[in-house]
Amino acid sequence: MAAIGAGAERQLSFGEMIRDAAAVALVALGLALPLVGFQTVDRGAGMILETRFGAMFYAVGVIFVGRFVLGLIDAGRGRPILAASGAFSAAWVLNAIFDVAPPIEHVTLGWLTWLVAMTIALRAWFVLRRGARPAGRDGTRAGALPAVWLERVGRLVVPAALTFAVVMPFLPFADQRLVDLGILVLTYTMLGWGLNVVVGLAGLLDLGYVAFYAVGAYSYALISINLGLNFWETLPFAGAVAAFFGVALGFPVLRLRGDYLAIVTLGFGEMIRLILLNWDDLSNGAKGIGDIPRPSFFGLQFTAAPREGVAAFHEYFDLDFSPIHRVIYLYYIILILALLTNWFTLRIRKLPIGRAWEALREDEIACRALGINPTTTKLTAFAIGATFGGFAGSFFATRQGFISPESFNFIESAIILAIVVLGGMGSQLGVVVASVVLIGGPEWFRDLGTFRMVAFGALMVAVMIWRPQGLLAHRDPTVRLPAAPGRPP
Repeated sequence: MAAIGAGAERQLSFGEMIRDAAAVALVALGLALPLVGFQTVDRGAGMILETRFGAMFYAVGVIFVGRFVLGLIDAGRGRPILAASGAFSAAWVLNAIFDVAPPIEHVTLGWLTWLVAMTIALRAWFVLRRGARPAGRDGTRAGALPAVWLERVGRLVVPAALTFAVVMPFLPFADQRLVDLGILVLTYTMLGWGLNVVVGLAGLLDLGYVAFYAVGAYSYALISINLGLNFWETLPFAGAVAAFFGVALGFPVLRLRGDYLAIVTLGFGEMIRLILLNWDDLSNGAKGIGDIPRPSFFGLQFTAAPREGVAAFHEYFDLDFSPIHRVIYLYYIILILALLTNWFTLRIRKLPIGRAWEALREDEIACRALGINPTTTKLTAFAIGATFGGFAGSFFATRQGFISPESFNFIESAIILAIVVLGGMGSQLGVVVASVVLIGGPEWFRDLGTFRMVAFGALMVAVMIWRPQGLLAHRDPTVRLPAAPGRPP
């Protein structure tokens, strides 16, 4: 890696590229031998050890070729490689879409080949594009500023993505599974935007964000069941309860930062889960809470046989009953909640409190010197982030109809934090991209079976290599001072 990454200083010779690729393939062979080369199979009479050396050597060969081709790209031979790898990737996708027999019998190996070809094509495109840009007066490549690039991308991508999100349930290829996957992605997008207030804007590392998710879900379940309120009436109360717990977390950690803050927030999240697990009178313990009221469409229920005195959605609009009606309605509920979260976050980061969060993120000592109170700044960040987590938890409870403490473990906090970090801390658009990759990615690779998480891990490694600061990292200040007269901006 280091040798190829330093290609700008010294070009590797052909022999050095071969030796580098062989070394990488040898390491891959050592890792693949116990994981891919052998397989235990249950034959009824007992477990039998089978070998898959053909698939193993094919995978190692693909890795060898891919590493060698990456060396050629860094040596300035990227144009023909871009054409060849792009054509192969496109042909493979067309084969998958039109159900044409792939050129490789083993499905997993075929997808591995496609992933390597796509990686090579993207690498060649980035290298060619970077070399074609002229250098600026300060020595940097023109157009390399993240803020300018994000602004250009946002003007094109955001309206198109929003339009697609609105019309997606009614597109010809949209079935119930795809709409349900969209609900899941939007839920984690909303959670990512809420945590982005705490981590991305205020710079406070929170590993217990799932606690507010759980508080919102249980608050909604208990209030709606005991008081008989509907979803929209209960939603503000659930958000307020989650905000209260956010402030309760903020007070003990006012003087903590960095790793110490992460440890305390992690303990807070586990404490909430254990309380819900053991407080049977309140949360019903490990058995959870069921029969949570589902949201209605202005009093219309999404059921084939509604109770007496209640109208059904399909009967009122003279439609045939279909379970997808309720799924589409839930999709638009979470879409509205996510868009409101995004709009509120974009607005508040331009207000004084939002600029105070950014000042706290950059330097707490300088923040104090400017007269900003770090205590209230941290508490507002925790409270607002927790409120959005409570809203998402309320939606989770009404969507599932059943909640239990097992749904709110540390893994959920880790996934939400990974979405924020992978997308780029402080970037709203990056959270959306990371949610699609982290939540939708494993679903897209479900056909790979047991190798699904291997493909997912490969995508994560690729992101860590090429975009360690996040897919769409954006840490530029919201407000800039005007340039002095006679000085270039």
